[in-house]
Amino acid sequence: MRLQLSTNSDIHKILQIINDAKVYLKSQKIDQWQHGYPNKSQIERDIANNESYVLTNDANQVIATSMFSIRPEPTYKFIDGKWKIKESEKYGVIHRLAIHKNHRKKGIASFILNEFHQLLKKQHIRSLKIDTHEDNHEMQYLVKKLGYVYCGIIYTEYNAKRFAFEKVIF
Repeated sequence: MRLQLSTNSDIHKILQIINDAKVYLKSQKIDQWQHGYPNKSQIERDIANNESYVLTNDANQVIATSMFSIRPEPTYKFIDGKWKIKESEKYGVIHRLAIHKNHRKKGIASFILNEFHQLLKKQHIRSLKIDTHEDNHEMQYLVKKLGYVYCGIIYTEYNAKRFAFEKVIF
């Protein structure tokens, strides 16, 4: 498997994966990604900012996608709780992580998060932050399993409540 920056030629595959994830979340009665987000223009912005990644398998098929950035996340500035690392210190952030429906439950999300941990280590950035819907127990289980700690509640730019987690990498 190979994690790489996305290109415009990946947009169609990324949107397929995200749309399948929207269907899956709805089937689990999770009101996340059900109101037009994420969408094509968001993915295009991620690609333009060099913050969109795809994971390809050995057959060079796109099997997962994620946004990863080291720019400060505006919605993380205010938290009902406390981050492990000070807000003024650089950190990584992940959004829009989705796995192709035929590749779920195979450790791919763990692989992607670990790859991002390695990218941060190389840049001497000590933490990775992520947020998820309060009903998205699968994502909460995953991040806790990987050593993330619950830090509190943040609200997205569209005022949706999210549980915030952080992992101190080193």
